[in-house]
Amino acid sequence: MNADTMTSRSKPDLAQAKSAASPPRKGGVDARGQMRMAWLMLAPFVLAYLLFFLWPALQTVRLSFTESGLTDTKSYVGLANYAQLIADDDFWSALVQTGYFALLTVVPLTALGLGMALLVNRLTRLRGLVQAIFFLPYVLPVAVMTLIFGWLYHPVYGLINGIFGGTRAWLNDVNWAMPSVALATIWWTVGFNMLLFVAGLKNIPTELYEAAELDGANRWEQFRYITWPQLRPTTGLVFMLQLIGSCKIFAQPYILTGGGPFNTTRVVLQYMYEQGFPSQNAGYASAIACAFLIVVLALALAQAGFTWWRVRRVAR
Repeated sequence: MNADTMTSRSKPDLAQAKSAASPPRKGGVDARGQMRMAWLMLAPFVLAYLLFFLWPALQTVRLSFTESGLTDTKSYVGLANYAQLIADDDFWSALVQTGYFALLTVVPLTALGLGMALLVNRLTRLRGLVQAIFFLPYVLPVAVMTLIFGWLYHPVYGLINGIFGGTRAWLNDVNWAMPSVALATIWWTVGFNMLLFVAGLKNIPTELYEAAELDGANRWEQFRYITWPQLRPTTGLVFMLQLIGSCKIFAQPYILTGGGPFNTTRVVLQYMYEQGFPSQNAGYASAIACAFLIVVLALALAQAGFTWWRVRRVAR
């Protein structure tokens, strides 16, 4: 074997060694390019978030320390708006009514959503149709929903009085006005909770139920030891969403009752609206918004902490 032959054989070996030692390319797109593309895609959302959410929120905090109208800022008053808020009986009354509405809706909406999801999940035929029927009210605008229930609650021509008899003015009754608004809200929004629970049920492995059946577990035991523990994260999410949503109630009582009778359905957001627009007291309305934000955040954090504690306790 001569030297030329050895040289010609060693060249491909060296080329293969170099190609093996060199790192693979990333398809022509480097990490910096991917990062730039990601920020470019996020830019519209970030800009809209800063412009239409964060900046107005900061302005609301600033206005809460001023005596301001809708179009002008007169002077800084420090904590005077918050001191007035603490002594304002109308604010505390609206806060109590908001809590009453949340008490009437949060737990029923969570429980009914779970029950409807369990019913839909057991269907073998027409599951999609039944699920769509349950979800259909949620897509209705709030004005349409309140119009429907305004007819149902009519003291003379309403369907409810036609079924139970009598001529009760449900929306003008001090004792029944808020429960009537709560019932309308439950019918309107429970379909969304059902979808969340249906998604949670689909994530539970079927092998767990098959093993439980082999062990002789009945349906209640399967729900207690398999379905309910697996749905705890979903239940916590639904409960928190409903708690926040119930605290932000405004349109339903405003359209159905206007806050009456005798302010028994006037909630915090309606009181804030009345101070900010009809009364043109934007500074005081901003103080109401900031104080109510603290209340809602405290409730949400308390509920999240309780859920985390329960999960840790079960994990032990």
